[in-house]
Amino acid sequence: MPTASLADAARLLTGVLLPVAAQGAVVRRPRVVAAVGRLDLDARAVAAVRRLRERHGPDPVHVRVLGRSFVVPVEPDDVRRVLDGAPEPFSPASPEKRGALAHFQPRGVLISPPAARAERRPFNESVLDAGQPLHHLAGPFAAAVAQEARLLTEQARAEGALTWPLLSRAWWRTVRRVVLGESARDDEQVTDDLLALRRRANWSGLAPVDRRTRARFLGRVRHYVEAAEPGSLAALVASTPARPGVAPHEQVPQWLFAFDAAAWASSRALELLAAHPDVARRVREEAPAPSADPAAPVARRPLLRAVVLESLRLWPTTPAVLRQTTATTTWRTGQLPAGAGVLVFAPFFHRDESRLPQAHRLAPELWLDGSGQEDPRGAVDWPLVPFSAGPGMCPGRGVVLLTTSTLLAALAQEAWRPVAPRLRADRPLPGSLDPFALRLLPA
Repeated sequence: MPTASLADAARLLTGVLLPVAAQGAVVRRPRVVAAVGRLDLDARAVAAVRRLRERHGPDPVHVRVLGRSFVVPVEPDDVRRVLDGAPEPFSPASPEKRGALAHFQPRGVLISPPAARAERRPFNESVLDAGQPLHHLAGPFAAAVAQEARLLTEQARAEGALTWPLLSRAWWRTVRRVVLGESARDDEQVTDDLLALRRRANWSGLAPVDRRTRARFLGRVRHYVEAAEPGSLAALVASTPARPGVAPHEQVPQWLFAFDAAAWASSRALELLAAHPDVARRVREEAPAPSADPAAPVARRPLLRAVVLESLRLWPTTPAVLRQTTATTTWRTGQLPAGAGVLVFAPFFHRDESRLPQAHRLAPELWLDGSGQEDPRGAVDWPLVPFSAGPGMCPGRGVVLLTTSTLLAALAQEAWRPVAPRLRADRPLPGSLDPFALRLLPA
């Protein structure tokens, strides 16, 4: 198996791994994100992985960094093999992930050993309606999003601009309603506790677990599950049969955590729409504005969902997809022992202009079939993995796309324009886009 030189390993460490860690793998550090954007470090990270492929060829490259041994796949077939091989022999529960997520979801499915995962993964899929076009609670979910989006639009008009602080507050009110129930709308303590735990999780196993805050946070989550308010995911957690090892309420923190990344994707999607008025017009024409009535039909909005997916392709919220080998694996040029890491660097594949002509432009057609409907396979010919792929694909993909597309559909009724344009339709889109710098003016 090709092995990276010390110089290559150093470039991978400084150009890829350190920027990802510095920005915050579990919760972003806004100042660092802004600095990474100014320096265009995300584009440089893609160039660093491209250099590995150019120097070592198409086979996965073996790298040793800071005492860890892992391989970096640089070809689509190898990426598909790794992602399709979950949970064995390529386990999602890497040491780095276990150290981080144990801070707030010690029995979450992502860091579960294979036996526990076999029980917890089906439970997650059942509650989240994984693989379904629309969740069976799409009506109440979409209504909650539409109600909060209307308030957000009013606040933005009153303050003169749609900014990240306004968007973030409205989003978390929405998330608490969808996940925990209506009574959690203004319970900022539960999500503040999660934020505090996630900040410690940025240090993975290097930071001790704040057991007091974790107990309070998980206790509040359990309270909402026991309350089981109709129209919420918490109610489904309470009513869905679970085997003894599932720990139902401890699956909920991962969903709350994932919704944070969905807010970043929404912020960037808003800027994409502002920079592409023709796409924004098609979005408005695609379906009527979302209804605040829980009983109203919910539109699929394939184009708008594709714009969200493009936001995630262009600027992945999980750039480093990690796996851990559970057994010796054989590759074309050698073997990798059990316990080795595998790093799939998603931006390299999402932005490889030598293989993907649309690499640096908005291309919603990547996610649509010939009739303009959502393609359930989702760019299978090239590893575009905004929600990972294979057995480890995020089971909440449909819920995230429903809530984000409903939010954007409501906001897109207004023709927003940027104060200082950062994106242009006639130029390649940048490798980095700071979601916290959002500032759009109403038309």
